[in-house]
Amino acid sequence: MRIGIIGTGTMARVLGTRWAGAGHDVLVGGRDTGRAAALAEGVGGRAGTPRDAVEHGRDAVLLAVPYSAAISVASGLADAVRGRTLVDCTNPVAPGFVLETCGGPSAAERIAAAAPGASVVKAFNLCHESVWRRTPPVFDGRPLLVPLCGDDAPALDTVRLLVRDLGCVPVSGGGLDRAGLLEATAAFLIGLWVGEGADAQAIAPPLEYAGVDLP
Repeated sequence: MRIGIIGTGTMARVLGTRWAGAGHDVLVGGRDTGRAAALAEGVGGRAGTPRDAVEHGRDAVLLAVPYSAAISVASGLADAVRGRTLVDCTNPVAPGFVLETCGGPSAAERIAAAAPGASVVKAFNLCHESVWRRTPPVFDGRPLLVPLCGDDAPALDTVRLLVRDLGCVPVSGGGLDRAGLLEATAAFLIGLWVGEGADAQAIAPPLEYAGVDLP
């Protein structure tokens, strides 16, 4: 696949490295072209501007910038990202582990509104970058499940493939209207992990004990 990555932070580095290692053609785009070039060299891809990343990402574009910049970046690239699969891994989490978007549209929905015509998929926002660096992310014999929220079937199929390239298992989280639940889950889990030092996995029983009827 041809994948464009907007951003030069840790998520851009880790996911870009894994996808390039899986054989995908990756271009990293950043406002600081020197930083983008350095990151691309480490990733094993090419470098350019954010617009270059969108134009390159015919199959998928990862928006890997802080939430504080995500809306303006998406808006500024709205013409170029039309018709693209836009993967949103942002977390609108403010100090105190509170959700910045509480009471309003989710970050993913705001990004979609800022870039109408893009097929936005919410994914990769629940785990720290160190988890994605694991090859593969398997814990006690269980591969990591990655929830996806989106409305466009082909875009979701593309992101499912990218999830599997990481050694993870994609799972449907519903439409983009449920992305707010995924973002709230991230805020809650980060609060448990970082704020309380708690093993968040222990808050839910294994599926066979969850009291649900399995298909």
